[in-house]
Amino acid sequence: MDITIQQTYLPHNDPDAAVAFYRDVLGFEVRMDVGYEGKRWITVGPVGQPVSIVLYPPDATPGLTDDELRTVVEMMAKGTYASINLGTPDLDATFAKIEATDAEVVQEPTDQPYGVRDCAFRDPSGNMIRIAQKAG
Repeated sequence: MDITIQQTYLPHNDPDAAVAFYRDVLGFEVRMDVGYEGKRWITVGPVGQPVSIVLYPPDATPGLTDDELRTVVEMMAKGTYASINLGTPDLDATFAKIEATDAEVVQEPTDQPYGVRDCAFRDPSGNMIRIAQKAG
């Protein structure tokens, strides 16, 4: 089988803040910014890589009830709804650049007991962004 990851989805509650974080803080390119009925779906990704993150408004999820949306919004606010793991060849330099912005630091670079060195931030919507040191 030949399967690749093309896109993953993370919710946002402020499209402009999301763009600023992923473009200006993480250095991703904005590939699409689509508006429909007052909502925005923003596709971002690392320059030169085919994988994308679609930042979407959670209230546009088909079939989501009002109670479920409230739960999603509460979990986003706590940072427990969605996350993504990224990698970098120089974790300490990457951490320093991100820390110099107003990004919320969750964890400074740490050697984990399971063999990974990583750090963590939250994006403006509360999504957990973990960044690991790439081996090699």
